[in-house]
Amino acid sequence: MKDLLTRGLDLLPRPLDPVRSIKLKLAFLLLASAAAGLAYFWYAIRWIPYITSATALLVGLLTSQVLAHGMTSPLREMTAAVRAMRRGDYSRRVRATSRDEVGELAEAFNQMAADLAAADRQRRELIANVSHELRTPITALQGVLENVVDGVADPHPATMRTALHQTERLGRLVAELLDLSRLDAGVQPMHPVLLDVADFLDEVAGEAAVTASGAGHDIKLAVTPPATPVTVHADPARLHQVLANLLDNATRHSPPGGTVSITGRVDDDRVVFEVGDEGPGIPPAQRESVFDRFTRGDRAVGGGTGLGLAIAQWVVLLHGGAIRVVDPPNGVGCLVRVSLPRLVANPTPAAVAA
Repeated sequence: MKDLLTRGLDLLPRPLDPVRSIKLKLAFLLLASAAAGLAYFWYAIRWIPYITSATALLVGLLTSQVLAHGMTSPLREMTAAVRAMRRGDYSRRVRATSRDEVGELAEAFNQMAADLAAADRQRRELIANVSHELRTPITALQGVLENVVDGVADPHPATMRTALHQTERLGRLVAELLDLSRLDAGVQPMHPVLLDVADFLDEVAGEAAVTASGAGHDIKLAVTPPATPVTVHADPARLHQVLANLLDNATRHSPPGGTVSITGRVDDDRVVFEVGDEGPGIPPAQRESVFDRFTRGDRAVGGGTGLGLAIAQWVVLLHGGAIRVVDPPNGVGCLVRVSLPRLVANPTPAAVAA
């Protein structure tokens, strides 16, 4: 009934729409209301106190203008703030003191302005970080090729491997940026199936060992599967991406001859994967921020892009799981724990959008 009444009122004419000031609209409203009352008064008793009526109207108009100034002040501030936003200034806020609809609008506007300011700051940081990350491998690759072309360096296998390494780093950054953009847009398809955890760990560890050997890392890889056969409902490609990224980070941060471990176990109704290394570790104060984009912390060596852990967190969250850095059991190195539900009836809607 209320909705029908609201729709019916919306169909009524709006004669005051051409007036460009709310204060004037309130004045017209007061005059029209007073005129209607006086007309009925005259119709009822055939007499009007003209001087008294005119004085009352004047006092009413002055009072309405004084009160309307405070009512419309937030609207004027919002107009000025919107014009500032068009120039890129998101710092303007509206003073919201009233408890009516205008006050609620002012509070919503302030929240929107804060969100826009945060989005604009993230956009600027993203552009700056991407530019920096792209410039590093491009500059290194350009230097190698210029030395070969100018005859300063011969195209020996070692020189070509340096160029290949920078090209791979550049390609990895572009691929991670594409993955991140798809995840942000919610168009990254998810195809969860039942995976045997032990077989899956062997596959991921085997590929990680080949990759580490090809990159010249002298590490030992220790795989600990669950004590009993366990399955998990997950997208094999995406989960492989998460564990491969964690193993790559652990490999790059482990000392020569160190051990990188990957473990799978069951914890109630969840499957837990843990990847550990014997490197310098991550200080507790940085353990939350390492999952932010382009954040690499004090261990940032070896050409990481700072996007891998952000993508890993996205994928884990899409599976309904959690990822965090925990204290290693012996106090040495870094230990990253991924916890996933064993069965996911319906993946996150953003993950299955086409």
